[in-house]
Amino acid sequence: MAELNATIHQPVRLRIMAALMALNGDAQMDFSSLGKLLKLTDGNLGAHLQTLEQAGYIKIEKMFVNRKPCTQISLTPKGRYEFEEHVAALKQILG
Repeated sequence: MAELNATIHQPVRLRIMAALMALNGDAQMDFSSLGKLLKLTDGNLGAHLQTLEQAGYIKIEKMFVNRKPCTQISLTPKGRYEFEEHVAALKQILG
């Protein structure tokens, strides 16, 4: 039986990963849009993103657009794989 991923299983991180998985290919989502979509404060979102980044599941790119800071988030190949494995474990439990 597949095992649940403790890092991803936390509800907020599961929602973050699911939102990023919904993007096409290597698409990115900006920090503000992700926070609004999931109804999270900047601090809460930032803390969970840091955990996911340290695990190697997401990539965070900071840049400036029209002289304003912009943070873009995307899944890494490892993150996609681990999320798919986590979903498979959940399906086994439900199945």
